Amino acid sequence: MKTRRQFLQKAGLLSGASLLAPLAGKAMQEKLDYAFRSRAGQSADALATDEDFWAMIQQAFTVNSNLINLNNGGVAPAPKSVQDAVERYARLSNEAPSYYMWRILDQGREPLRKKLAALAGVSPEELALHRNASEALETAIFGLRLRQGDEVILCKQDYPNMINAWKQREKRDGIKLVWLNFEFPMENKEAIINRYIGAITPATRVIHLTHIINWMGQIMPAKEIVREAHNRNVEVVLDAAHSFGHIQYDVADIGCDYFGTSLHKWISAPIGTGLMIVKKEKIKNLYPLFAAGDPESEDIRKFENLGTRPFHIEQATGQAIQFHQMIGGERKQKRLHYLKNYWASKANAIPGVRVATSLDPAYGCAIGLLQVEGKTPAQVDSFLFEKYKIHTTGINWENIVGVRITPNVYTLPADLDVLVEGIEKCRKA
Repeated sequence: MKTRRQFLQKAGLLSGASLLAPLAGKAMQEKLDYAFRSRAGQSADALATDEDFWAMIQQAFTVNSNLINLNNGGVAPAPKSVQDAVERYARLSNEAPSYYMWRILDQGREPLRKKLAALAGVSPEELALHRNASEALETAIFGLRLRQGDEVILCKQDYPNMINAWKQREKRDGIKLVWLNFEFPMENKEAIINRYIGAITPATRVIHLTHIINWMGQIMPAKEIVREAHNRNVEVVLDAAHSFGHIQYDVADIGCDYFGTSLHKWISAPIGTGLMIVKKEKIKNLYPLFAAGDPESEDIRKFENLGTRPFHIEQATGQAIQFHQMIGGERKQKRLHYLKNYWASKANAIPGVRVATSLDPAYGCAIGLLQVEGKTPAQVDSFLFEKYKIHTTGINWENIVGVRITPNVYTLPADLDVLVEGIEKCRKA
């Protein structure tokens, strides 16, 4: 699986010009072709700071040049090739919806499943297509066969939708929720692991784990926690909404039992796309969220009974996968980490300013949490937008307070220089 993905990434880099060609005429196509071919042997570390290359990548997007979007953590824009695919498939659907949707576009689901499975490093028979991470994870949460008194370990910094789903099970089924509370950022892997494993009791059945904490970008040691949990006969539900397509890993290597992610974040797929992964041997005993003819089927497709849905969005996901592979997962991760550290290191040098996210690639990547002394998150967020047209998002969740800054592959250092200037002015205001 790894070899196939590496081949696809290499091939994608060389064919990048053809993917971006619809954006411009022959002259631009030739420039793009040269940009990709001339860098085919360049290391990911070297490419991370190659601004000519990333300026070309920026041209694949249609982002507003008068607005600096640094809130890509919520939902990211799709490149133009993906937007065009959505429009093309939507127009086709409307020519005769019941025919083109069910008899034509629906035939693309199995090839799409295989592409996503190859990207994730799992079997296609373990992957279901969903609309977002919440739907995928709630399918697992509500489908698990838990009884009164069974314990689930989770932390207060998990995503609200998942927390609320577990609370509903607590109220409905009498399970017990065991809460952990972290002071992030943390750069001690063993300390994080020990908190989860130390909370396990004979009644523990599940650990709910967020791979990257969405509020501030902390990367959690998922593989190690899963291994220790399995040694104690405890299953793991992994919320990978912010890790898939953001940092490099194989889902099979992590080994979690249930996995959910959104594709409209770091894969830049159409808005409203996601996936769920369930270990093959776990499928039979997991109930689907939407009723299936056989709820105990061993077929992963029992989790896809969503009824009528926007097929044009689903099918355009294939173009997003191509775009991701064109760049390459490692190159993308290195660039995102470079961009976060670019602005964060400068911000940390400003008196009264702190970036509450690790700059170590083992514990943080694109997402950074900005804190300005004497200013609330709302005040900082408002100042940056009103004075500099920088779009961010204020965070105030449990003990995480600040402004989340999230660049993407189309973000250039010049944009982040404006951000740093804005932070300096905000501190003095």
